[in-house]
Amino acid sequence: MRKIAFTCSLLLLLTGCSSQSSAIPALGEVVSCDSIMRSASTEGVELPCLDGKSSIYFSALQGPLIVNVWGSWCASCKDELPILRSFYAKAQSRIQLMGVDVEEAKSDDGRRFIVKNGMTWPSLNDPDGRTRGDFGMGVPVTWFIDESGAVVHKKIGVLTNEAELHDLTLQYLHVAIG
Repeated sequence: MRKIAFTCSLLLLLTGCSSQSSAIPALGEVVSCDSIMRSASTEGVELPCLDGKSSIYFSALQGPLIVNVWGSWCASCKDELPILRSFYAKAQSRIQLMGVDVEEAKSDDGRRFIVKNGMTWPSLNDPDGRTRGDFGMGVPVTWFIDESGAVVHKKIGVLTNEAELHDLTLQYLHVAIG
């Protein structure tokens, strides 16, 4: 009986010690913006993270980074989410992905959308369209930002498939994914 108890205790201990935490946040949570690389710049537009804990100056963003501009009210934005989820699961160790929720009546609408749709990357909130001059009108828009923080490409409209996102990432950010 002691051998069984010892063996069970040892198995529980080893299982607890060997479990690996995934770098991808769990589905159903709003992700912190702390992981987004940025410079010390405090110029230009400052946007709050949808986790409610921090904010980021847009001019401080550093890549390689893909910024996907979306809204919970945008059907095309929802259509491209499976592409972004699959891409990010493969690419997160080599490239950052961040969302910007635009013109949402309430930030809670954006948070609910993130949780409901399993977005595992950080998102900023632009409730009053402060970035409209940068992003332009309409969503979705996907930006590609290089290591120096320069916008090297804007993809206007919905991403049609994951191969397109891989190709754009390689072409503009020089990062090969899977």
